[in-house]
Amino acid sequence: MMEDDPINFQQAMKSSNSQKWIEAMNEEYKSMQDNKVWELVPLPVGTKPIGCKWIFKTKRDSNGNVERYKARLVAKGFTQKEGIDFKETFSPVSTKDSFRIIMALVAHYDLELHQMDVKTAFLNGDIDETIYMVQPENFVSEDSKNMVCKLTKSIYGLKQASRQWYFKFHQIIVSYGFEANLMDECVYHKFSGSKYIFLVLYVDDILLATNDISILHDTKRFLSKHFEMKDLGDASFVLGIQIHRDRSRGILGLSQRTYIDKVLQRYGMQNSKPGDTPVAKGDKFSLNQCPKNSLESQEMQKIPYASAVGSLMYAQVCTRPDIAYIVGMLGRYLSNPGMDHWRAAKRVMRYLQRTKEYMLTYRRLDQLELIGYSDSDFAGCQDSRRSTSGYIYLLWWSNFMEVCQTDTRNFIHHGSRVCSML
Repeated sequence: MMEDDPINFQQAMKSSNSQKWIEAMNEEYKSMQDNKVWELVPLPVGTKPIGCKWIFKTKRDSNGNVERYKARLVAKGFTQKEGIDFKETFSPVSTKDSFRIIMALVAHYDLELHQMDVKTAFLNGDIDETIYMVQPENFVSEDSKNMVCKLTKSIYGLKQASRQWYFKFHQIIVSYGFEANLMDECVYHKFSGSKYIFLVLYVDDILLATNDISILHDTKRFLSKHFEMKDLGDASFVLGIQIHRDRSRGILGLSQRTYIDKVLQRYGMQNSKPGDTPVAKGDKFSLNQCPKNSLESQEMQKIPYASAVGSLMYAQVCTRPDIAYIVGMLGRYLSNPGMDHWRAAKRVMRYLQRTKEYMLTYRRLDQLELIGYSDSDFAGCQDSRRSTSGYIYLLWWSNFMEVCQTDTRNFIHHGSRVCSML
């Protein structure tokens, strides 16, 4: 039985792994000091410091075994004031579509695929604002108890932290000759004659795919020169996705068995009867199935419907296109779900129980080409009579149409038109 991660400092200290969490906090605090993230100063008159807290998380391998106990100090960004403590906050993030396209290229061209991790990535970002923060719990000495932290670097939890880290990384990687992809700013490429390398940045996780081992090592050395990096070698587990390779046969598979097991356990479905399909034939969903009185609403408030659909959605966008339709359908009722919607969500989980070994598989072929299919239903929404269209390539997509269609040719054309945009 997996022990849940502590939700606060007090719970961590009462945990059976309290010593592990103390060691993790000491490591994080030392990182803050080494990076000169703040300086202790008296709080200026009329200034209110933002808060901070410890976040605890166990990092597990592809088999669910604990690899590391990690403590992270985060600022309470919700206490920041716009225009004073921050201005802009947007930061790009790599899409799962980009990740899957790179995986297809890796399989077809038999590329080297390595993974690196940027330690305390957000601490590398510079901040433009003057921000004061209270001292972290368990690290306040008697001599400095009346002092606060004046931030000199970005820190996790700040509203602008991700944005500042991205700008820092982009500036440095571009200086080494990499170019950002036009459609996904977190995918970079570099060409040198016949040699090439792709770099995918997902917050602090980095994937490197290349046809030449020397350019791989050069890139790793460059990154390690500018950031504190952890070289994880051949990529086998990233973003909760297991990567299985058989290079001799040109096969690469993506699986989320460990993630699915975790989801099933979270919602008490680990011992459920496996299901044959994610949705029953003929099942229809509508607003008529939403709660009709306060008693039904109160019953549904006890059910983690939104959280469960969100968990299913992550599996869907990563490796499970087979549940895209039903997950999209259930997502339409997040604000006011009924018991029928919850039963449908549990059916999806039972289906995943049976199919958790499934892999999204890419194979090396004689010719690399895109083959796409699209289809739509006809006025399938019970509430608005709008249609749902979808397509599948190496990627997949499902979307609720913005208008009603009166002819089947119209909505099939709509799906095909979206496909052509790829």
